[in-house]
Amino acid sequence: MTQEPASERIGHLLAKACKLKHQRMHELLEGLGLYQGQPFVLRALWKQSGLTHSELAELLNRSPSTITNMVKRMEKAGFVERRPDPKDERISRVYLTDAGRDIKAAVEDVWCIFEEQAFAGFGEGELTVLRDFFLRMCQNMEGESRSK
Repeated sequence: MTQEPASERIGHLLAKACKLKHQRMHELLEGLGLYQGQPFVLRALWKQSGLTHSELAELLNRSPSTITNMVKRMEKAGFVERRPDPKDERISRVYLTDAGRDIKAAVEDVWCIFEEQAFAGFGEGELTVLRDFFLRMCQNMEGESRSK
């Protein structure tokens, strides 16, 4: 059995696709005043505003320091605000501002634009299979992360 050149290995192609996705999303989000990762914070807060930094970190599988930096940046941009927990002032909770709520449709439009571009020419059956593959890959990698 021959091995593919490094540039054609599936892991390399996945890395290339991730890099291109990152670049394209940066371009699309920049117009909204958002950066990579921030739409995921917004999505979590659209579901439940008032989460703590630790809750956001756990939900998004990010380090607490990464979440703190993201929240600070989003607070400066006016999308969120931090307030002390009413029961424990040592804890701060993150709440959406009006701007954070109002940007929801625009963020969803960005994801639609990205998906239309990235998956142009794919049939429904192909997208279903690809979605299943991505879900299985995520489960595989999440399982490895937990076992360490």
